[in-house]
Amino acid sequence: MGIRLGCIADDFTGATDLANNLVRAGMRVVQTINTPAEPPSGLAADAVVVALKSRTIPAADAVAQSLEALAWLRAAGAEQICFKYCSTFDSTSDGNIGPVAEALLDALGADFTVAAPAFPDNGRTVYKGHLFVGDELLSESGMRDHPLTPMTDANLVRVLQAQSRGKVGLVDHAVVAAGPDAVRERFSALRADGVSLSIVDSLTTGDLVRIGPALAELPLVTGGSGIALGLPANWGITPSAEAASLPAASGRAAILSGSVSTATNGQVQRAIRAGVPSFAVEPLRIAAGEPVVAEALAFADRHLSAGPVLVYSTAAPEAVRSVQERLGASEAGALVEHALAEVARGLIEREVRRLVVAGGETSGAVVQALGVDQLRIGAQIDPGVPWCAAALPGGETLHITLKSGNFGTPDFFTKAWESLR
Repeated sequence: MGIRLGCIADDFTGATDLANNLVRAGMRVVQTINTPAEPPSGLAADAVVVALKSRTIPAADAVAQSLEALAWLRAAGAEQICFKYCSTFDSTSDGNIGPVAEALLDALGADFTVAAPAFPDNGRTVYKGHLFVGDELLSESGMRDHPLTPMTDANLVRVLQAQSRGKVGLVDHAVVAAGPDAVRERFSALRADGVSLSIVDSLTTGDLVRIGPALAELPLVTGGSGIALGLPANWGITPSAEAASLPAASGRAAILSGSVSTATNGQVQRAIRAGVPSFAVEPLRIAAGEPVVAEALAFADRHLSAGPVLVYSTAAPEAVRSVQERLGASEAGALVEHALAEVARGLIEREVRRLVVAGGETSGAVVQALGVDQLRIGAQIDPGVPWCAAALPGGETLHITLKSGNFGTPDFFTKAWESLR
């Protein structure tokens, strides 16, 4: 069997989140870092996820990168395309969800697709077109303070319409609950009304599975990682432990955290309280030219032999805002990403072969710095976060997990290692 599903993800942690759910549903999955330069060949996988770093770049650049990934996936024989973005719909009034989805539709010669960001396993649900994070509306959650994509409106029909040329509609929960035939009928009615993009309500994982059969006929689906749970069955694929198998893990262990999310802040503090040796990377010190990377690696040298170490720039929202006011949001983020990427390179030189990375932008910087171009997806640690195996440029295996900032239980940084044993 060849490549059934070709996926384009707008950040690296989101890509592994999607791949994780496909593996849970029985697909063998390979994730590439950016669109490979070489033509596809010999991919032993049911699905391929191309991980881009396109969520917060200019919309025109995001469209260009996504179309390049689409061309590669079609050359690989992908029968259906999935465009994956964050389950909190991270975007601005300019995009990039709407512009990319419409460009992919045009390239595929299609006139309609869905936007289904819900991931109930992680508390992201959509009802009457409104996105909830746990019990809070998106606009009242921690995402309202995101430094790059502050989400201040929970009405996804309105959010998506603001960044789309075409008409945006809704498949509400009453239709979803009625099953695939009712969903198909709603699709037809929306098409007849000139709708090209439609938000889909989902309150439970069962809703996502019910939606799945109705998506089989669409050349393109878009959404969060939860949408993946209902797709593999369309090819007769069922859950299998073999899909998640990875080589045995070894080597030293470390955690790099650049996310400023509420969840990751809690995970960092939990790890510190648990006694994990921890080093704080401070953007203002980097900007002042101080040897922060060298200090972090010297710290690691003193502690790596005893167990995992944590190097982090994660901070509370008020501290982040203070730094951004002095340095600028983009400059502060770039300084931290570059520093943590340099730390990652130094950790690999120090025989770290088990690595947890928190934050989408940080994950992108780290895998690119390490020269990782492909990941084999393994078992789930927490919903949306799997262990992966990558071949380092020298041929050794690196076990790595790329954690979205908002994902994971409070003890994620201390418990992740257990699932590798």
